[in-house]
Amino acid sequence: MLLFAIKIHRMPRETILAVCDSEILGMKFMDGEKRIEVYRSFYGDREIGEDELGQYMSEATIVNIVGHRSVAKAIELGYVDPERVLVIGKTVHAQFAILLK
Repeated sequence: MLLFAIKIHRMPRETILAVCDSEILGMKFMDGEKRIEVYRSFYGDREIGEDELGQYMSEATIVNIVGHRSVAKAIELGYVDPERVLVIGKTVHAQFAILLK
């Protein structure tokens, strides 16, 4: 089973979901000026399966995603435009937000 690491950050008006491929937790990726560190404190260490990831994404107002599998799932679910994915070294990063009414 493919696992994803997640953490939910609740704010007064926002629910932020941080998600990454579980195997890249703690790793750093760099490509020139672009860099990202997949901090366990932000992305969490709660592991979920692929079937649960869509539900968490649908409940968040902001989603921050790192990793090829995580970003691919967000694209598959229609949340992320593949043209908007940022390549940083050997990984990919995407974000999306749901506008509140």
